[in-house]
Amino acid sequence: MKLPIAPPVEPMLAKSVAKIPTAEGMSYEPKWDGFRCIVFRDGAEVELVSRGGKTLTRYFPEVVEQAKAQLPERSVVDGEIVVIRREEGQKPKLDFEMLGQRIHPAASRVNMLAEKTPASFIAFDLLALGDDNLMEKPFAERRKKLEEALSTATAPVHITPVSTDPEVGQHWFELFEGAGLDGIIAKPADILYEPNKRLMFKIKHSRTADAVVAGFRWHKSGPIVGSLLLGLYDDEGNLHHVGVSASFPMARRAELVDELAPYRENAAETHPWQWGHAPVGQAFDPLKPGGDVEEPAATASRLPGGVSRWTGKKDLSWVPVRPELVVEVGYDAMEGDRFRHTAQFKRWRPDREPRSCTYEQLDRPSRIDVDAVLDGTA
Repeated sequence: MKLPIAPPVEPMLAKSVAKIPTAEGMSYEPKWDGFRCIVFRDGAEVELVSRGGKTLTRYFPEVVEQAKAQLPERSVVDGEIVVIRREEGQKPKLDFEMLGQRIHPAASRVNMLAEKTPASFIAFDLLALGDDNLMEKPFAERRKKLEEALSTATAPVHITPVSTDPEVGQHWFELFEGAGLDGIIAKPADILYEPNKRLMFKIKHSRTADAVVAGFRWHKSGPIVGSLLLGLYDDEGNLHHVGVSASFPMARRAELVDELAPYRENAAETHPWQWGHAPVGQAFDPLKPGGDVEEPAATASRLPGGVSRWTGKKDLSWVPVRPELVVEVGYDAMEGDRFRHTAQFKRWRPDREPRSCTYEQLDRPSRIDVDAVLDGTA
């Protein structure tokens, strides 16, 4: 490639703030829930580069073809790769789990998924055009050039909506979560493009829920708690594994060992999650001899301890505790029936009964059409 910018380039980042910032010329964009990707195109050559400099090119052949068809012949475009779930009778919505399935080592499966669950590319910054490096130009100028360069783009290539009205930004923040979006990005008009610098602002949804602590994992550094395994009950009384709470100071991790100790007694014998935890004195091996993934016994609940392409042979063993402790955690969003990201420990809730920790307490946004977000009609 002979471009003014050579891959890899670390994307410019955003720092979290509690409320939508306002300033002269500040612009607001939806925060897309996908894979950050900088697309390098030099004629017939296209590279898709993720945050961290890893290539995504082989996993998204359809995005490569769309880049050749719709991006300027010599350009570097920052954006997001997303997958939109389309189901009969349902409004289209972003689906991060379907997107994650696209990262697969087998070329045959990559090609099959490219047809079955094709990805879209949403552009939001232009770093180079022709022989011009635009990274030292202010964002407002880069945005104008992006709009001109992609003025004829059609789905599945999009330009993210933008507004300089903070009231519109607030409206988007409240509305677009129902389409699977992650929040709002605010960009000062004069910022240059500085790789790996947190010069933009992100505003994400913040919520709390009461969950049952049903187990824990040891920390990699020694006999202290690494993470708490969280559960919620469904309408039929099944306890589902919904995520973990893992961000603790080291001293607090040691305290948790003592706090959980009384609940470990006889926990394994009656625990509702009978797959994935290690029997006493035996390490849990998530892989059977020969490398086959061990599957859980028939159950109505989502269970911890499974392996995936994300975890490989990572130790997923866990220690069961009787599901009698309730904890209040902070979370930003749900992905299906799980917390989208690691939940934040807030406090113990001795006043709550574990069986009262159900999915009904969760704040679920009303579903809206992601296509309407992309075409500006939402």
